[in-house]
Amino acid sequence: MGVNAVLEIRHYSKSYAEGRKAADDVSLSVEGGDIYGFIGHNGAGKSTTIRAVVGVLDFTEGEILIDGHSVKDEPVVCKRLTAYIPDNPDLYENLTGIQYLNFVADVFGIGAREREQSIQKYADLFEITASLGDLISSYSHGMKQKVAIISALIHEPRLLVLDEPFVGLDPKATFTLKEIMRELCGQGVAIFFSTHVLDVAEKLCNKVAIIKQGRIVAAGTMEELTEGHSLEEAFLEVENDE
Repeated sequence: MGVNAVLEIRHYSKSYAEGRKAADDVSLSVEGGDIYGFIGHNGAGKSTTIRAVVGVLDFTEGEILIDGHSVKDEPVVCKRLTAYIPDNPDLYENLTGIQYLNFVADVFGIGAREREQSIQKYADLFEITASLGDLISSYSHGMKQKVAIISALIHEPRLLVLDEPFVGLDPKATFTLKEIMRELCGQGVAIFFSTHVLDVAEKLCNKVAIIKQGRIVAAGTMEELTEGHSLEEAFLEVENDE
């Protein structure tokens, strides 16, 4: 495992009541400055693993560490270090956008000046500043996604975890999010995200893991996995080999 690992997953497994393993002995390491792609078919175990990393899903087998802190033993410390953007953001619809963002800033203890600068920066980038006074219940899915992204970035996380982040975003917002991810990567933030969009992963990630039926079947740098081919070709080859 990496010496500078911000996220370490060690032999994580998760079984459901019928005995089916949704995650089977998953181990990987995400370092500061990594944009680490997590790819696989629906039901492969991506969301199960991600939800365990962010403390939403209990687990008994294996260990998950964030900046050396155990997700099981030190959940609050880990949540302070982590930002999570789920594939279908569930926001408080009776709040306005700005009320929700201030609520999240309050939870993380962010000062007035810092939150104002952060909210203004990202709201301008995503072109939703004029809509922040509107109720979240009036927002489209894409607007809710943008607010969820901004709320995740307010406290300057060490680890950013995203589950299918580009679903529901328009092309301009997708470009903006990719630019933000690159900027954070340059600041030493560790980024771990699942995606179905292999050409996005290929252009954005420096490392990738392929998961199939709960098991990691290939992992490494983008160069190691693709060996001169496209990520799509490498993915299909691994799928067929298995």
